[in-house]
Amino acid sequence: MDAIPLALDGYLTADPVPDDHDDILCWRLSCSASTDHLAEEAIIPCTTMEPEIVHALLTERQPGDLLRVTGHLTLPETAGGILQLHVESLEVLWEAPLLDAEENEDGEDSGDTAAVTDAAADRNSALAALAEALTSLGHQATPGPGQSIRIHLSPAETLGTDLEHCHSIDLTPARAHQLADAVDALNCRLDDDRTDDDVVLDPQTIADLTDLFDGIDLLDLTNAVLNTTRPENRPQVTRAMDDMFGDVPAPEDTDP
Repeated sequence: MDAIPLALDGYLTADPVPDDHDDILCWRLSCSASTDHLAEEAIIPCTTMEPEIVHALLTERQPGDLLRVTGHLTLPETAGGILQLHVESLEVLWEAPLLDAEENEDGEDSGDTAAVTDAAADRNSALAALAEALTSLGHQATPGPGQSIRIHLSPAETLGTDLEHCHSIDLTPARAHQLADAVDALNCRLDDDRTDDDVVLDPQTIADLTDLFDGIDLLDLTNAVLNTTRPENRPQVTRAMDDMFGDVPAPEDTDP
């Protein structure tokens, strides 16, 4: 059977291993069907003989990296055969960060295990909820151009065995614009909900405001206001300025 040209996005599930032949490298990709259901995820065996790809996978890549591979898919000739993607090019879409685990002298983690477990559970729940919402948004697409924008969601640390918490969602450009508008609206609402205690000015803004108010001469300001005020209105204006600035010169003390 002829090989089928194919391009796949998927997470590297484990360290690649050489085949019986030293010039062949084997690894597996976990590929999502753009939904939140594990049953619709597939593990695809991959091989390559390209020296640049072999070198990159053995020296630069790690489990959890999101890769885009292109090549030819070979279907098994028998029911017990092996499906394989023979990779000819590789692109790194996202690199899983390395974690430096802090251990004590006994080799045990020094952090609070319960706290870490609760944080991971909260994170995974949030990822699942966000993936479900985005998947629903993608499924509501109206007839028109096909989906051409892909969003990848995953934990921020090294993925390891947490690949079930990784999601890929495809959206149309129109849906992506709607999502961006919704995020902008959410940001505006969150800004409106902030109290004065939440507002933090940068040091340069504070310095500029200080210079501005330090440069105001209240006596000159008072004289300028009262000199443009009709005489019969000066007592009321003086009292108003007293409430704002404190002791303000009486009308008779200002320039005529």
